Amino acid sequence: MSDRIIVRDLQVFARHGVHEEEKRLGQRFALDIVAHLDLRPAGESDDYARTVGYDALIALAIETLTAKSYSLIEAAAEAVARAILSRFPAIRKVEIELRKPAAPIDAAFAHVGVRIERRRGA
Repeated sequence: MSDRIIVRDLQVFARHGVHEEEKRLGQRFALDIVAHLDLRPAGESDDYARTVGYDALIALAIETLTAKSYSLIEAAAEAVARAILSRFPAIRKVEIELRKPAAPIDAAFAHVGVRIERRRGA
């Protein structure tokens, strides 16, 4: 299936990191979500109830990223993917990219991050 709902560069302030200071002070994270599902029913009917709303995806991602502090962004990304697949049965696969623009590393870079892909039932 090639249909997708896409959220790009969602900015979320959260408290994830290995260092205690990252958890205490928090920082900005950038999140991309690509949700794979059949959009034909919504496209043919023009009925919001037959799709997954961007607003609902965004609200769940923010809720998940701010509800708990993770040491690793791998764990935070996994939590977002699990929450999306759990809440929205129509989504068959989800791709999550979680970026950390201000990681405490002594180097010049745009961001560091992880990208994961999870499928329903896998």
